[in-house]
Amino acid sequence: MLPKPPDCDVFQSRHPGPYVIAEVGVNHEGDLALAKKLIDLAADAGADAVKFQTYKAGLIASKNSPSYWDLSYEATTSQYELFKKYDAFGPAEYAALAKHCKERGTVFCSTPFDLQAVDMLEPLMPYYKIASADITNVPLLRACAAKGKPMVVSTGAAHLSEVEEAVRIVCEKLPPSKVALLHCVLEYPAPYADAHLSVIEHLRGVFPEHPIGYSDHTRPDPCAEILMRSWMLGAVLIEKHFTHDKTLPGNDHYHAMDADDLKRFRQAAALLATAEGNPVKRVLPGEAVPRKNARRSLVAARALPAGHVLRESDLIAKRPAFGLSPVELPRVIGRALAKPLAEDDFLTDDHLFGSRA
Repeated sequence: MLPKPPDCDVFQSRHPGPYVIAEVGVNHEGDLALAKKLIDLAADAGADAVKFQTYKAGLIASKNSPSYWDLSYEATTSQYELFKKYDAFGPAEYAALAKHCKERGTVFCSTPFDLQAVDMLEPLMPYYKIASADITNVPLLRACAAKGKPMVVSTGAAHLSEVEEAVRIVCEKLPPSKVALLHCVLEYPAPYADAHLSVIEHLRGVFPEHPIGYSDHTRPDPCAEILMRSWMLGAVLIEKHFTHDKTLPGNDHYHAMDADDLKRFRQAAALLATAEGNPVKRVLPGEAVPRKNARRSLVAARALPAGHVLRESDLIAKRPAFGLSPVELPRVIGRALAKPLAEDDFLTDDHLFGSRA
């Protein structure tokens, strides 16, 4: 069966399938107009939420912080230098983006990377997202949990014990149903062989009271099969980077989905949701005519006179099911015909009388 939607209201999708977070991150590259355009594209393609990233380079990384991404896609070797390129947005810009999301009927969210961002974003969004790299950032976890809003926690590059400790901390303030955990692989991009989607089932087993999802860093495949499989394995939330142009160099464009990718996934999920139907085996209304016309019944293999005692060789099972079913064969063998049968006539109870000869 397809995964059931999570109990937490804020994670309920408006579409068939999982709750989808289109992570723009900083793919707007500091351009507010482009950020709004990305919201439009994501909303039109079926995103439930559009997520950004809120940080200041000097608060997230030291000036001596090395890169951890594939330098053939993003050549900047310093985290500080990369983050410095994209940390220009402030309260006014995020308020404008939240307003635009509301106008477009999608949820605004942004990952806070420092305590000031936690406070600034609080009135703008319905839940907090914690990046994988901050799963051990206890002050940040506690600050977000103290706001009383649901949380989404990515688990990339974490030992299970670290996930359990993060869950313990945030669940001091929040019930498990409001703390979603995302399987994630902290590689940019993540090779398909490193996706390890089966971890979704593992997390579901270890944390049965929590919504479990998937944050994807693989390159989009043509048929959205990675995202589809993650949903089939139980991911009720899916987060993926989002861009308007996957060919752009650097940052998070090279492993992001675009509007066409998201539309394909939504269409496939809707098709599967429609096709799943009712799990109880029964004859459907649309099967009534085929059931009658395509099934077989007992017919006379040759002309048979009245009084003839039926043998198995006298009868053959042919379509349609207008006469006695072949399952009745043991009951009719040895019975005498009350009236004659022409070749290919359907055998019915009206043709029989008496007991076995």
